Amino acid sequence: MTHYVGIDVSKAKLDVAWLKDIDKVKVKTKVFANEAADFNKLIDWLKANINPNLTDIHVTLEATGIYHENIAYYLHEQGLNVSIINPAFVRSYADSLGSRHKTDKKDSILLARYAYTAKPDLWTPPPAEARHLKSLLSRLDALQEDLQRELNRQEKADATDTAPIVKASIEQMINALKIAIAKLNDDINDHIDKHPNLKQDQQLLESIKGVGPVVSKQMVSLMHNKHFTKASQVAAFLGLVPKHVESGQFKGKSRLAKNGSSDIRAKLFMAAIVSKQWNPDIKAQYDRLLARGKCKMQAICAAMRKLVHICFGVIKHQMPYQPQVTQIAT
Repeated sequence: MTHYVGIDVSKAKLDVAWLKDIDKVKVKTKVFANEAADFNKLIDWLKANINPNLTDIHVTLEATGIYHENIAYYLHEQGLNVSIINPAFVRSYADSLGSRHKTDKKDSILLARYAYTAKPDLWTPPPAEARHLKSLLSRLDALQEDLQRELNRQEKADATDTAPIVKASIEQMINALKIAIAKLNDDINDHIDKHPNLKQDQQLLESIKGVGPVVSKQMVSLMHNKHFTKASQVAAFLGLVPKHVESGQFKGKSRLAKNGSSDIRAKLFMAAIVSKQWNPDIKAQYDRLLARGKCKMQAICAAMRKLVHICFGVIKHQMPYQPQVTQIAT
């Protein structure tokens, strides 16, 4: 028998709810600190109140930024069945039940009921090397943002009557950030080189015309940290799926959903600009869409989406990129 547990995760605490009696919606709840020292106490509570056999327990959490990650990894390592779901699914489920009140305790109960009703897929944590690569790339993005802010400050200082000591401080910070970025780039390359699966996929991605080292590293990290079964899932995750606005007689313009990482989308945008010139498949699609009356931005967005599909394809089939336009022509 499967026992359903919902955990509402916040930065400081874990609100836990066990759906004790499904028919009568009887629950047992408990609050723990969201810190490693309390994770053992949570396991002891589950064993004492539900079942010593943790494999019979299905725990469901929402994807709440980064705060759910440590407890999710820990529970999975202890042998529990873990699901991590999109908060939007839970909100829709709450609306269907007519739930109006929102508290951490009620949210944990709602998660347990959702798991019993929807039977969400089980979560499998990505391998350690993929998680490590993701953290390195996140740090690189942060440093590059810091560098851009300092460069902006330098431009402002040069255009105004700024004290020399301030200009020197900005220059010192820029130099330090450039050194840190160069070191981190070396660390990322070394990490990829040490793991043949990451290195192989990076090389496959860079066989695609228009995909360089920046995009290839981001896509390797994404593909190894998330489980996608088809290319459309990757495009949807990155917010590259058109969102149609239409109600009654009103027909709005199609726009990208723009969920997912805006940083990766920005990098894909630049890759699409290059691809529409040098990648035969992307160029053919881009020209075709313009000929049909689409604006340039719509054609670029379509190029980004197609580029993601090609990236997924070379990794899935473990084959270097082969332009379809050339194949059809021959």
